Amino acid sequence: MVNGKPMNRKKTLAAKLSETKPAPRKPALKKEDKRTSILRCIRALPPGTVSTYGAIAKAAGWPGGARQVVRILHQAEGLSWHRVVGAGGAIKLRGENAAEQTFRLRLEGVTFRGARVDMKRHEHHFPGRRIALR
Repeated sequence: MVNGKPMNRKKTLAAKLSETKPAPRKPALKKEDKRTSILRCIRALPPGTVSTYGAIAKAAGWPGGARQVVRILHQAEGLSWHRVVGAGGAIKLRGENAAEQTFRLRLEGVTFRGARVDMKRHEHHFPGRRIALR
């Protein structure tokens, strides 16, 4: 008993929980916006050009998000995945996938310097601003 009143811990805890407000959630759209921007950047690559994972992430407004670009390329279907290469034009895939990527790029007229894409000739330069969402 406290001050002549019976103390019930469950009610006290329930009362405290009902008084506290839940923490406001961050909008879930931000992640979706980034994903949509990345998809839009990949779809914007014209045939015969390439871009790097990092350049796509930066153009989508997500600098440092190169790994997320890779994840999105694995998850989404129908993208021109072969136009996305590693830094300096390196083919980052292994085995048959690397051979297929090289084959598809050569069909589009992309030239190589050794095992790397000739980035001076074929790199796509995104505009300085973020690509607008439609």
